[in-house]
This record gives sequence, structure tokens and C-alpha cells, in this order.
Amino acid sequence: MSDAENLVAEIEALGAKMQEAEASISKRFIGQKGVINLVLSTLVCGGHGLLIGLPGLGKTRLVETLGTVMGLDEARIQFTPDLMPADILGSEVLETADDGSRAFKFIQGPVFCQLLMADEINRASPRTQSALLQAMQERSVTVAGQPHALPEPFHVLATQNPIEQEGTYPLPEAQLDRFLLQIDVNYPEREAERDIILATTGTEDAQSHNVFSTAELLAAQQLVRRMPVGEAVMELILDLVRACRPGEPEATEAVNASVGWGPGPRAAQALMLTTRARALLQGRLAPSAEDVVAMAKPVLSHRMALTFAARARGEELGAIIDDTAERVTRVDAAA
Repeated sequence: MSDAENLVAEIEALGAKMQEAEASISKRFIGQKGVINLVLSTLVCGGHGLLIGLPGLGKTRLVETLGTVMGLDEARIQFTPDLMPADILGSEVLETADDGSRAFKFIQGPVFCQLLMADEINRASPRTQSALLQAMQERSVTVAGQPHALPEPFHVLATQNPIEQEGTYPLPEAQLDRFLLQIDVNYPEREAERDIILATTGTEDAQSHNVFSTAELLAAQQLVRRMPVGEAVMELILDLVRACRPGEPEATEAVNASVGWGPGPRAAQALMLTTRARALLQGRLAPSAEDVVAMAKPVLSHRMALTFAARARGEELGAIIDDTAERVTRVDAAA
């Protein structure tokens, strides 16, 4: 087979494998297909995700299930105001050998895993938050001047509780950009909630099965970057990102009037990757304009901010992103 035919075969095989992973996760995390797809997209793109949702919606259950399905060693940290950087990164201890000699030994913290759930990350102090966010960016930690590489792959799924904001430390806007996607976890539909009750209050709990190995996930992350993206889709991504920046020639009237600051080039990079992952999950070989519109809100929501006046007027950032994506898509289609 030619290189192009080999690439098509690999993409089709990965798409089928991702659909199998989605079905396996859905056995334990019921009625949230959109959330599952976004989390799978985050992992297959090699990024980190920020889960926003109320307590009791199954976020912890989702991460545990992901560890099983994706073949990843997972850990969980419950963030609290008194948590210190050493509590998550690890620390050096003085160890005495049998011969009486002493030496410092590094004891790894819970961050040394492949899939980390950072529960209620906004409850930790800025110092602890920055330690984790630096590890997310650099994929290594430095303790006592010595670098320690984190396992591969390394992914963080952090949660934020949208209520009980008293005594919390909101993540700085510049550091939110470290997350590939913001994933909103909402209440399930009535029928899905009925299925949840039946599945979780009996004598046996549904079990998910392993689909990926570590090596297969790393290979998938490379394959996603080899997927073709059409010129029209690339131009749509550029037009959308630039249209969300106030003051730019491409910016819409609503963006100029209501948005304080817009997304940077990392948002365009995230759209290029995640649109490919979405196409994979739907069994397609390349992303389309529909994928760009669908991924606009998860990619852009945490990379933009409303002005104080817009917040006072009760405007919602999600509505502005949706409107901008619709306008840009319509203009590009007409062109």
C-alpha cells in the first residue's frame, strides 16, 4: 500500500478504537456522551482538561474509568488551602544506609502518574497551583535543583466547583491557557438519570474494559498530528480565533463591545488538534467546518473574558462564542 493508503488505514483503525473506548466508558459514566468525547479528545491530543461541574455529577468516577479504559496509571489529589507544593510534587528525605552513611533520597509525590485528577484545584493556594501548572507544561518537576521527568503520557484532569467560591483561589487567566479544553459537566437528561439510578444502586456495578495501552495512546497522539486538515478548515480556524480578539479587523461587533481579552495562538493550535480528534470519534478521515464550530466553546471559553460592563449586563461568553462561530462560518461559506 502507498503511504496515503497506510495513513487512511491507521486513521480508520484509531477511530474504531476510540469509539470502542467511548462505549466502554459509557457503561460507568452514563448519559454524558458529549463529556466523554471531549475528555477522549483531550487525551488523544496529548493535553489537559478542566472539568467544570457541580458536586455529585460523576467527575471522579469518570477519571477512574478513564484510567482503566486508556490503560493509564491514575491518581487523585483533593486540593485544600493548606496543601503545599511538596505534597503533590514530592520531597527529599535524609536516609541512613546500613553502613551508617547518609544521603538524600527523593520520594515521589502523587503527580508521578499518567492520569492525575486534581480535584477542586481552585481551593489550593496560588503557590501550589503554580507548582502543578508548571509540571503540566514542562512534564517534569524540579526539587532541590534536580529535575525529575514525569511518566509518559502525563495528563491532568482538574475540576472546579462553580459554587462555594468563598475561600477559593481562582486560577489566573494566563494559566488557564495551559488546559487544552474546558469541559462543562451538566445535569443528565431524565432518562439518563433513571439509567444511572438503576445501574448504581444494585448489587453489582457495571465494569469498563481496557481498550488502549500506554504505547497505543502515545502512537495515537502522533497519528492525530498526521491527520490532514483542509485549507478551508484551517482558514476557518484562523478567522474564528482572530474574530474573538477585540480590536482586530476581523472582530465582530459583539466581541468588541463585550470581550475584554481574546484567545492567543495556542487556541488555534488547540482547535487544529481537537477538530481532528472529533472527526476521528465520528469515523471521518479529516475535520470539517462542523467540527470547528462544535469545538469552539470548549477551546475558547477559558481563553477569553468578558468586560465588567458585559458581566453587569448579564451577557454570557458562551453565547458570544457561538454567535461569532456562526457568523464566521457563514462568511467563509459564502466566500
